[in-house]
Amino acid sequence: MNMKKLLLLIICLPTFLFAQTKEELINQVKANPADKNSIRIIQKVGGYFPDYNELNTLFKGLDKKVRKSTEGKIFERYLDALKNTMVGKKAPSITQFDLNGDPYSLSDLKGKYVLIDFWASWCPPCREENPKLVKTYAEFKDKNFEILGVSFDKEFTAWEKAIKDDNLTWKHVSDLQGWNNSAGQSYGVKAIPQNLLVDPEGKVIARNLHGEELNAKLRELLK
Repeated sequence: MNMKKLLLLIICLPTFLFAQTKEELINQVKANPADKNSIRIIQKVGGYFPDYNELNTLFKGLDKKVRKSTEGKIFERYLDALKNTMVGKKAPSITQFDLNGDPYSLSDLKGKYVLIDFWASWCPPCREENPKLVKTYAEFKDKNFEILGVSFDKEFTAWEKAIKDDNLTWKHVSDLQGWNNSAGQSYGVKAIPQNLLVDPEGKVIARNLHGEELNAKLRELLK
């Protein structure tokens, strides 16, 4: 089983599960263009590795009444977020509070390669991913690389404890709004753990690289 298939089985999702194959979901959407429920199914199609072009094409195939509904307008904002964070795009700004209660921004790390890591203390796959990130950070932190952890926590104490327990020594921010995290919405994050790699000029150069795949990319960039 490859990494992407494995991750599909273990990620933290807010409201939906992968009970059908992707092909079955796509066929269901195409067969029901007048059903608002098709919007939710399109999001399932995207899952952990959402492809803007694929999801946008499915959405455009829905009846105009569905696309103009409240649910349609909300989903359209999600599509815009995906479009605005595609590889080659300038990463949207992030400013949230750090553990000291001070505002901290993605732009504070300009000039470095930055991994924006979306996670939460309550997400088991995120916590399982953390030891790998600790090793990655140890290897590359002195080579113009940083991590910005963006938490989908709601409770400060749990967030702070997880950072300490997992020895996450990089910068962390959150607005403590859970799935409604403003940065998560700007980046179209509907499942965690999820990350984006940003170059020193602030452009997105990769999405959802984990473990050795991430390390290999960083060695290539920072050699």
